Amino acid sequence: MADTTLTGPERQAPDAVPEFPMPRQSRCPFDPPPALKELQEQGPLTKVRLWDGSEPWLVTRYAEQRALLGDQRVSADTDQPGYPTKASPEAGEGKLSFIMMDDPEHARLRRMVTGPFAVKKVEALRPAVQRIVDGLIDDMLAAPGPVDLVDVFALPIPSLVICELLGVPYEEHDFFQEHTKTMVRTTATPAERGAASREVAGYLAGLLGKRVAEPQDDLLSSIAGRITAGELTHQQATEMALLLLIAGHETTANMIALGTLALLQHPDQLALLRETDDPKLVASAVEELLRYLHITHLGRRRAVTEDIEIGGQVIKAGEGVIMVNEIGNRDPEVFADPDRLDITRDARRHVAFGFGVHQCLGQPLARMELQVVYGTLYKRIPTLRLACALEDIRFKTDAFIYGVHELPVSW
Repeated sequence: MADTTLTGPERQAPDAVPEFPMPRQSRCPFDPPPALKELQEQGPLTKVRLWDGSEPWLVTRYAEQRALLGDQRVSADTDQPGYPTKASPEAGEGKLSFIMMDDPEHARLRRMVTGPFAVKKVEALRPAVQRIVDGLIDDMLAAPGPVDLVDVFALPIPSLVICELLGVPYEEHDFFQEHTKTMVRTTATPAERGAASREVAGYLAGLLGKRVAEPQDDLLSSIAGRITAGELTHQQATEMALLLLIAGHETTANMIALGTLALLQHPDQLALLRETDDPKLVASAVEELLRYLHITHLGRRRAVTEDIEIGGQVIKAGEGVIMVNEIGNRDPEVFADPDRLDITRDARRHVAFGFGVHQCLGQPLARMELQVVYGTLYKRIPTLRLACALEDIRFKTDAFIYGVHELPVSW
């Protein structure tokens, strides 16, 4: 059994090492599991046991998470010894393009797709996103309520945007949504996840082949041009396109729905957002909701390549670390009264998008989409309300990305 030291001189008995992930048994569906809070109070690092019996370090405090995410001795490469995997090898958990690589290859591949996600480029898309949001709200208001906000609003927005950006025909969005849901569902069998991934990858590979032959003005054509130039293999280009497609809609869709639910449960904060004409307050609300509602609850996983002394511990080369950002964003040393939703606070220091060289590439796009949504929906439908009891809502405890399966609303 590996060293199970917490902080100080105390040592746990082997059978006291907690299992990870912790069950989300909380009175508030927006809060991290109580066990994570308890571990954070004990100290910044502790050992946890995974499905395979391995015992990586769980990092629960903000300062240590930022330090490790920015440390070059901490590797995102899934092939590194000690990397804490999320599932068994049979689940087909391979590299998801450059986000599971280290520099210099990570930087080389990432640079190929940074252009469209630059802040100025993203801001140029704001009017188009505003039209998409307004059009979907028009459709909602024309329909008899109640409606499922996930189906008619939260999923279509990022799907339309990323399909437009990539150059994927939007009429295929049902195909992508169905298969990506399977890919991120923890209860799916390895065979189901593998089949879904192959279906989407196969379709994207075909589109890339067409763009090699006939380039267009879209991101897929830009990626295809790297194939022609010999900078990417067709497989690498397909993996890159798959990453952008999944990351471009699944996470943002969950934030739209979960953020709306959180605001409906905090009517004072919803009123502030609904009544403001200040874009700075809308942007502040987005940052606070990103801090308060971290949706990737299985943590950012890394392997340590050299011994690191941090938080009163020595993490040895070949050991794994898991940064659970949902509890890092609730660190009282950084965010006063962290379990309170307060859209007026300065929450920009949150780690919802990570930190360091692997910080989320698409964060400018996600922020802009959320600003448009949160700044528009509640003004245009000021009487928006839940159409069911909170306890009847199904939360995505069965997926790698947290959210709600459906959100029935009326007005």
